[in-house]
Order: sequence, then structure tokens, then C-alpha cells
Amino acid sequence: MCGITGFLSFDQRFSASDLRAMTDAVSHRGPDAEGFFFDGTVGLGHRRLSILDLSASANQPMHSADGQHVIVFNGEVYNFREVAATYNIAPRTTSDTEIVLEAFAKDGMRSVDALNGMFAFAVYEKAHQTLWLCRDRLGIKPLFYFWDGTTFAFASELKSLLQLPIPKKRNEAAIPEFLHRGFVPAPHTIFQHIHKLPPGHWLKVSATGLEQKCYWSLTDKITERPLADEQTATTELERLLTESVRYQLISDVPIGTFLSGGIDSSLVSALAARQLSQPLNTFSIGFAEAKKNEAPFARAVASHLHTNHHEFIVSQAEAKNLVETMLDIYDEPYADSSGLPTMLVSALARKHVGVVLTGDGGDELFHGYGMYRWAHRLAQPWARLLRRPLAAALPVRRQSRYRKAGALFGYAAGSELASHVFSQEQGFFSSGELKKLLGTPLANGTGSASATLQHPYAASRRLSAPERQSLFDLALYLPDDLLTKVDRASMHYGLEARVPLLDHRVVEFALNLSPTLKYRSGTMKYLLKQVLYRHLPARLFDRPKQGFSIPLAGWLRHDLRYLLDDYLSDAVVLRHGYADLPTVKQMKKEFLSGNDYACNRLWTLMILHRWLEKNSP
Repeated sequence: MCGITGFLSFDQRFSASDLRAMTDAVSHRGPDAEGFFFDGTVGLGHRRLSILDLSASANQPMHSADGQHVIVFNGEVYNFREVAATYNIAPRTTSDTEIVLEAFAKDGMRSVDALNGMFAFAVYEKAHQTLWLCRDRLGIKPLFYFWDGTTFAFASELKSLLQLPIPKKRNEAAIPEFLHRGFVPAPHTIFQHIHKLPPGHWLKVSATGLEQKCYWSLTDKITERPLADEQTATTELERLLTESVRYQLISDVPIGTFLSGGIDSSLVSALAARQLSQPLNTFSIGFAEAKKNEAPFARAVASHLHTNHHEFIVSQAEAKNLVETMLDIYDEPYADSSGLPTMLVSALARKHVGVVLTGDGGDELFHGYGMYRWAHRLAQPWARLLRRPLAAALPVRRQSRYRKAGALFGYAAGSELASHVFSQEQGFFSSGELKKLLGTPLANGTGSASATLQHPYAASRRLSAPERQSLFDLALYLPDDLLTKVDRASMHYGLEARVPLLDHRVVEFALNLSPTLKYRSGTMKYLLKQVLYRHLPARLFDRPKQGFSIPLAGWLRHDLRYLLDDYLSDAVVLRHGYADLPTVKQMKKEFLSGNDYACNRLWTLMILHRWLEKNSP
């Protein structure tokens, strides 16, 4: 796991000092070594977090045996030994980076199809002065790039690109997208001319321009007939997960797991503990003053697995002191407040290990969110007939849960339903609310982020509403929110986080399961739980889903009240001119009087205006 940077500029617009500034900006991602390649036209920078082959021979940028290719690589390829055998590579190191480089030298971008892992890399082909970039299938590792039609630059994080002498004009279209979802969806960022390379894509940059291609997509992997046999599916899922965990335990530094006590992290921990010859390190946190605390559940699972368990009970004062740091590490507006506990557990784990396995992906693959039930409900004929009267009647009761239900029924005709369900489940602004707040509805035209959301549903079979919702989450919410959160939070402390449930073989298998194996008789993640119960007793999980969250509403009314006062003051809102001031004032009044319904909406608005204050000329 590392930080990568670079550029290709035929007019030699950037210098060696620019390259160093870019790379220094991501030093937290790689505290163990740094390296540079610069020939006037092309620059490549690398900060290394040493995980495989700890020797200096595995440092980067790395040159191929033929001397014609140079790579900077971020991530891990778990099957690198098999790839070496496939391409008849005689390695000089025990590093996966070398195998990725030599496979590319032999077979170009076709070699990426053989890779199993999480990665973002750039290879410079000297003979043709061509730069190739690639991002893993699910978007586990980030990759940003700048392109103005003539000059190209890339980096693991936005902050590196901001070190360059490039235009930093705001992308106005990203603002309603952020307020609707809590993140800016790929390929967009908050800046014009700076983009996220979408998951499963590669990019070629040369004197002739820029070429982008999708090499793997979710819908391409959906077959005509889903698997419905429970026994066959359970056995195959266990096999795939066991193999994925075995791969992802490969490391030359100590390794552990994040353990919340929930289904996903418990299953990953159980499969990891079975395959290690020594006790597994597990890590969990809890909030001392919180009403909901999952730490005892994690402790019970750890005890059953006989792990070396590390538990950190955080005071609210300790957590609140980290809030502003958490808001800054994303470089653009980002509203997922669970980034805070993820940072806390990452800091704890880094004291003991260099790598952790997480349970991310289980909810999206196996329908573990309440929004999937809402997707099913809203797709029913009765809901279509009654949605308008229900949308009008439910909010009359004023309680947050009725207002939320009313908002879910109140989607606009022609709107993207999966995006609407996600937005309202998360408590963000609906398209209708954005029209009132900003004076314009959420854009749906060509080139907008909303337009990019249409592609996930062109599958080879008719999909159920929960399956369509799941595809939305896998295509956008997972890479642009959840995986972004884990990457920035863990890498802030120089910790590598791996995600066994997102092995692409597991994803392809889950995409082709019958929905009846994901949700059955009121049980969410049904099949995943059947695998879990082969390893852990069901009684450990006989409780409602809680999630990984902070008591945000209480904090915003008390110790973090200053964030609303400072960044949603009349002066700040008027200065930037995006939000309707009377609407903002009414929301603040309602929230501060005790109604939690507006909490996440105010949180996103505060984050936007805080970013504007810090990034305006």
C-alpha cells in the first residue's frame, strides 16, 4: 500500500520540484521509503508502505528487466505468484509490484485480467512515451487525474494534484450531487478538469491524447440464470471466501482484522483465525458515553475465536478532537461521519500491525441494508398508486421516522429511484428539496453525475428492485463513500486495509445469486449468515443491526455546535450564495429544538460551506 504520483507533459510544464511536492503531500501513505523518476517530460513519484518484500530492492519507481518500462504501484496483487508462473517470469524480488510490471511488459493492459487484488498503478512505456494507468475492478484503491486536453497528471489523493500549477476552478455541478448523496460520485470531483478514474478502467495517455476503456464491469458479469440452490450456494460461497482470506493473509508484516462483532467482520475474522498458526490480532472500539456500543459483541466473538483482542473505549472528548482532521483528509466535500470511528480503530490497529482485513462489501453484495426493503416496497404497484398521498400524509406526524417514510414515497416522476432511496435512507437532500434549497433540481442531463448512474441496470436478465439498488451501491456508494472512507482513514496512519469480501470472484458469484438467498423470511444477508454459522454460534448475533456510527445529533447540538454556528452563519451562507438562507435557518431552528430529521442534511451543508470557506480565493 503506497502513495503514487506523476505526470506527462510534452511542453515540460512541470518540474522535478513539482513532482517532489506532489509526492510529499501523500507521505502519510508511505512512511517507509520514497523514490522518483523524472526525464523532463514524464515524472513518477512513490511513497512506500512496505508490506511484501521489505528490502530496498522492492522500492519504487521500479524498472522492468528490459529497461523499457517504469512502474509506480499502490495496493496488493494477491495471486502474484500464479501470475509469475502464467507469464513465465523469473522474479528478482519477492514483490508483487515486480510481477505486475513484468506481466505488463509482456502483455500490456491485457495482463490486468489475470490480477486478483486491489490496485492503482501507472506504467511509463519509454519507447512510445506513453503512460498507462489502471484501477482495480471494484475501486478499492483511489486514482485521481488532471487533464486539460494537453497536460496530464495523476495521484492517489486530490491533495497531490493541488500542489501543481494547474487551474483549480470549482465544479459547480458537483455541489447538488454531493448534497444528494454525501459524496461526489466518479468520474467527477469538486474541481473542473480533475477526475476520478472509475473502477475497472484503464487509461492511456500519449502525444495523440487520452484514451479510456472499461475492462471489467458489474453488469457484464451478470448471467441469465441466478443460482437458487441453497446447499450448492453455501458450499461455494464458503470456498470462495476461504480462498480470498487465504490470499489476503499474505504479508511480510503483522496482520489482524477489524472486528465490530457484526456479521461481515466476524466471518472474515473466523476464516482468518482458522488459517493462522498463531492467534489472530483483532481490533474494536466503542464509545464510553454512547447508548449503543458494539464492543461487548466484538469481545464475545473474539473470545470464541481465541484471538489476541485489542479494545479501545473512546471518550467523546477524544473522538471530537479528531473531527476536524477527519473532515480534512478527503480534500473535497465528504459527509460520512463514520469516517471518525474508522480513523480511531485504524490508529489503534497501527500500534500493533501493518495490515488489517475488514468486512466491507457484505451489505452491498448480500442485501444487508434497510434500503433494499424500501426499494422492494416502492417498486410495488400499490406504492406507485399511493405514493403521492402517503408522501403528503406521513410527514404530518412530525416524528423523524414518519417524515423519512414520507420523503421516501415522495420521489419525483422520472427520477433515478435507486439514487432517491439511497439519499433518503441516509438523510440527505432529495431532488425536490435541492430545488428549494439551491433553486435548481438535481441535474439529469448528459455529462452530469446522475447520467452516469443509468448504466448499472443494463443486465442480461430482469433484475429485482433490491438487485438494482445493490448495483447502485456497488457502482457508486461502495467505491466513492465506503472504500474512500477506509482508504483515507487507514492510510492516514500508514495502515493497509484489505477487503476479502470484495475479491472479484466473490462479487461475481454474489451478483448471480437468487435474491431469495440474500433476503428470506425477514432475514437479511441470509446466505452469508449460513456460512457464518458454520464457524460461529448464531446466538452471538441475535440482535438488531447497529452499524458503525457516532452520536452525531447530540454532538452537533452541544460540543460541535460551533461547526453549525461558524459555517452555516448568515454571513457564510450569503457569501457563497448556493443555499437559500431562510431554508437553512428553518432547518437549524428545527434541529436545535430537538428534531433529528434535519441532522444529516445540516451536516452535509456544514461540510460544503466549511470546504468553501477553506478553498475559496
